Amino acid sequence: MEINSLSTQYILTADIGGSHITVGICHLESYGIVNQSITRAEVNSKGSITDILTSWTNAFQDVLRKNTALPVSGLSVAMPGPFDYEKGISYIKGLDKYEALYGVNIKQYLAGLLKLDPELIRFRNDAESTIAGEVLTGAGKGHQRVMGVTLGTGFGSAYSERKITKDINLGSERYKESIADDYLSTRWFLKRYHELTGISLSGGVRELSELAPKSTVARDIFKEFATNMNEFLSGPVEQLDPEVLIICGNIARASGFFLPYLSQGLNTVTIKLAQLDENAPLIGAAAMFDDPTRPALFNSVNQL
Repeated sequence: MEINSLSTQYILTADIGGSHITVGICHLESYGIVNQSITRAEVNSKGSITDILTSWTNAFQDVLRKNTALPVSGLSVAMPGPFDYEKGISYIKGLDKYEALYGVNIKQYLAGLLKLDPELIRFRNDAESTIAGEVLTGAGKGHQRVMGVTLGTGFGSAYSERKITKDINLGSERYKESIADDYLSTRWFLKRYHELTGISLSGGVRELSELAPKSTVARDIFKEFATNMNEFLSGPVEQLDPEVLIICGNIARASGFFLPYLSQGLNTVTIKLAQLDENAPLIGAAAMFDDPTRPALFNSVNQL
């Protein structure tokens, strides 16, 4: 199958996680992911350049082979930072993942592996992609000013005005004794639970949420998490004045234990849970090919 010169409505799109890659095909007219196109593959993020990029490429090729009837016009990737999204160069370091990609021009590398014009490959911050997807066809649809946060291994954030969504990187802002990312992510929950109980959890926030119905300590940790979010986000919410705040990410699945307290503290904005799950970053990344401010880039035919 080809990724070709025709400016079609189908984009091969991917979301890069800490231990996996999710790939699908997005139809830009509807901003929908073709159901039968989705594949999820494990990736050894601590492996070599070849290990990592070969895993990604195999996932791309698998989706294309299974969807030969769809004329795909480009490749988009939702990618965690630090990353030069325009040039396609990774600067991830000290995060216990993708260390081998530091300084590597991934756009050129993938172009070579896929025999694809690098101009047909676009990268977007993963949090920005997620919020963009929710704005286009999820919890933020119909709103002009949307703020979103992604809660997981890190704390991501983005702001959207009239469907133009940009990463605002609140996780790097100073908060308490370090930065917000250290208090609003999975590792904070695990650290806090260990501080209070001396017990190390291996199942992350999911395990803590399973303990919460019978554990006062677990419930208090979720409440403290909400207090931290209220305190930290009150400033950005006041400054940006969004109509809605969207909560995304794996930690949002435990929202029943912290959302009531969050709603009490951030009572000037409507709070919604994300609706699209893993489809959100796929849609948001693909939407880069539907940006009218960008020049047309479909200018070559290459065999995949």
